[in-house]
Amino acid sequence: MVGIITTMTPAQPDADFSMQPIGHIVSDFPDKFGIPRQPGLAPAASANLVLSHPFDDPLSVRGLEDFSHLWLTFLFHLSPDRRWTPLVRPPRLGGNARVGVFASRSTHRPNRLGLSLVELIDIDTRRGVRLELRGCDLVSGTPVLDIKPYLPWVEARPEARAGFAPQAPPRLPVGFSASVEAILATRSDGTSLRELIIQVLAQDPRPAYHSVASEAREARTYGVRLRDVDVRFQVNDGEQGSSVRVVDIVPA
Repeated sequence: MVGIITTMTPAQPDADFSMQPIGHIVSDFPDKFGIPRQPGLAPAASANLVLSHPFDDPLSVRGLEDFSHLWLTFLFHLSPDRRWTPLVRPPRLGGNARVGVFASRSTHRPNRLGLSLVELIDIDTRRGVRLELRGCDLVSGTPVLDIKPYLPWVEARPEARAGFAPQAPPRLPVGFSASVEAILATRSDGTSLRELIIQVLAQDPRPAYHSVASEAREARTYGVRLRDVDVRFQVNDGEQGSSVRVVDIVPA
């Protein structure tokens, strides 16, 4: 996948550039729905970054094994091309309040670029280059444009202000029906899948515009695809707070 726009003269500061993905993501998230809204919120989420030719030369990642975390620059390839507006509605603000697109991490951006901080677990160079990652928040197939090692001494700033998202979102309790527990017990990856389900659903992946009032009147069943299954769940919005219950797991 190559995005090419007519290149203007180098002397012009607003010149357009061509970009070629260096690889793509293979992750636990086949679909957009349910993906954590920030990296690291679901540590059980595993992924691989598979580098493409000619970037899959093992020499290109020499020394990368000495770093524990990486910055990935990627393309929101499932967002409509060139669809952006100066104001967006962040889910963190309930999907109602508007902020400037550059004051948000919205996927609907002028150039559809994203930035994700992931943990590097392993590097496989037996056939090309494959990076094993953890805490990834990217859908399978995401084109990656660049990799840079994370430097905590310059890039970790705990004193920084975080605007309308000063803290991590609250986590909802997640329960499982007896039938779902039985299904998980039969899977070789049942333990890790269970943890992934908890970490994803605890963040309440429902669209922000679904109000508590409407959901309380109707026990709606949602489905989120994780790995090779469709996880079906309901959210109970009660007076004591919300909770999630996984009611079924079926093959995707």
